[in-house]
Amino acid sequence: MKTIQVIKEELSAASEREREELLTLYGQDGRAGVQKVIRKILREQEKLEEERQRTENMKSYERQYAGRGLICGIDEVGRGPLAGPVVAGAVILPVDEEILYINDSKQLSEKKREELYEIIMERAVAVGLGCVSPRRIDEINILQATYEAMRQAIGQLAKPPAVLLNDAVTIPGVDIPQVPIVKGDTKSVSIAAASIVAKVTRDRMMVEYDETMPEYGFASNKGYGSAAHIAALKQYGPSPIHRKSFIGNFVDV
Repeated sequence: MKTIQVIKEELSAASEREREELLTLYGQDGRAGVQKVIRKILREQEKLEEERQRTENMKSYERQYAGRGLICGIDEVGRGPLAGPVVAGAVILPVDEEILYINDSKQLSEKKREELYEIIMERAVAVGLGCVSPRRIDEINILQATYEAMRQAIGQLAKPPAVLLNDAVTIPGVDIPQVPIVKGDTKSVSIAAASIVAKVTRDRMMVEYDETMPEYGFASNKGYGSAAHIAALKQYGPSPIHRKSFIGNFVDV
């Protein structure tokens, strides 16, 4: 008779089809330990199916506009920080591509964002990135800088999209048909993918800035106005990547 540990390892290593057969087989094993393992596997399968359904529900806009051609999701990160650029992502995913756990980047852990970033970059039909500097943000304001970053991202795509799914906004100066979706990063896999790509890209930039300007804690605060960041800003004054139009309440600019 196989030990419970062997059965557990066998179930973990099995493909989905093999696992179903093994669950039927070991379901007849009366040992409490075996039944505990089976219950755990069944709970994991149920959660996986729920995640697949959630992901499938996030493809409704992609299905709605699929007949027009390539669908591109657009999102940005970095509108609110006191320092650093605003970064936009544009992502075209393959039709019917399943990327589980994809979601609004703010709802994901850093580890999960990094994992999904690699998957998206590997599987996407095309990815574009736009980045607008703090100086440019001060020149034209954050809203216009956001639009500029989005236009840059669209321009970086290797293939032209037929429809843009945007997180809440309509981007001026773009001829491609656009569909603004409120809270789109939780409703569209393409927008969610764009938010992840943009977030990871910007976070990595802020970590690099931290290496040359460690006093501001950019690696941890990513330029946002944490108490420690504001205290450092008051102590050391603004850095070259601080947005002058954002920090007037804390220091003289």
